[in-house]
Amino acid sequence: MSELRYDPIRGRWTIIATERAFRPHEFRRRDPDHPGDVGACPFEYGNEETTPPEILAIGRDHRPANGPGWQVRVVANKFPALRVEGELTREGVGIFDRVAGVGAHEVIVETPHHMRPMADMDAGEIELVLRAWRERLVDLRRDPRIRYALIFKNHGREAGASLFHPHSQLIATPIIPIVVKGELQVAREHWHRKERCIFCDLIHQERALGDRVPWETDQFVLLEPFAASFPFETWILPRRHLHDFAYSPDETLADLSRVLKDFLSRIRTLLSDPPFNLILHTAPSSHPRIGQPQYWTTIEHDYHWHLEFVPRITQIAGFEWGSGYSINPTPPEEAARYLRDTPSTGRESRVESRE
Repeated sequence: MSELRYDPIRGRWTIIATERAFRPHEFRRRDPDHPGDVGACPFEYGNEETTPPEILAIGRDHRPANGPGWQVRVVANKFPALRVEGELTREGVGIFDRVAGVGAHEVIVETPHHMRPMADMDAGEIELVLRAWRERLVDLRRDPRIRYALIFKNHGREAGASLFHPHSQLIATPIIPIVVKGELQVAREHWHRKERCIFCDLIHQERALGDRVPWETDQFVLLEPFAASFPFETWILPRRHLHDFAYSPDETLADLSRVLKDFLSRIRTLLSDPPFNLILHTAPSSHPRIGQPQYWTTIEHDYHWHLEFVPRITQIAGFEWGSGYSINPTPPEEAARYLRDTPSTGRESRVESRE
């Protein structure tokens, strides 16, 4: 029988439509993305002059900047949503508010290989991408105008990727995004009531139950959220309390790279390489703000960074838009079982059995 489930962290309801009972092979199949003309891709070796000047390059050693030899390259987005240049101004427009479009919009080119998605990379290559994420977060935190930097990866046209070449993006904003702000508020309230991190409580509970945990490693646990909004929505969380991805040590990123290799390989096998979004939620900038909620005063104790993975295998329709609810035809317990039972190609993470 179908049921409604509530997620206290995100403050939203999901209808788990068990009577629909969608299995992985029943989700709609899309036409494969066309890789385009490799030679014309701006992210290819030799085309560095077609992008804005690089902000960061990993793996080039002593070769000249803005040329070949890199393994991961970060550049400003050629068509940015926000720009670093300019003065941060805020004003009221009647009952509305307007803030100058100051921030940053960057592209992390994850590999020089056009036909090498993250699921095909080895763990060492993925680790370099994660290090680039960390370095850009640390650097952007130095700008007091920026309150939050959201890192995300769009894979496939239906997930918003306009270029085939593997890449992720970073958009830094002068306000904290509403979704993250909601998580921060819930985490802070839980800490004030119980002096415990709500995410740590979630991890302990789900590991004890086991039916929504596909697998875990020494440092990370994968969860299918109790009230998952989408089929095979997955959270990847550090098992120990870590509030800020920017402070992640190298060994943590190394383990996370193996987890991502394993997970994305299984997802590709299980769902036939679906379009997906991968989003990093981490602590905001710690620059103090006059008259604003003091998120940063207890953030070290109450927030917990995590990755959220959403495959784009269902569509949002009128009911979802009108109600704010989601309809998920695959119970998260079933999704966890499918993931556990799906073999990983080139699996590198040490898996702890949930049996």
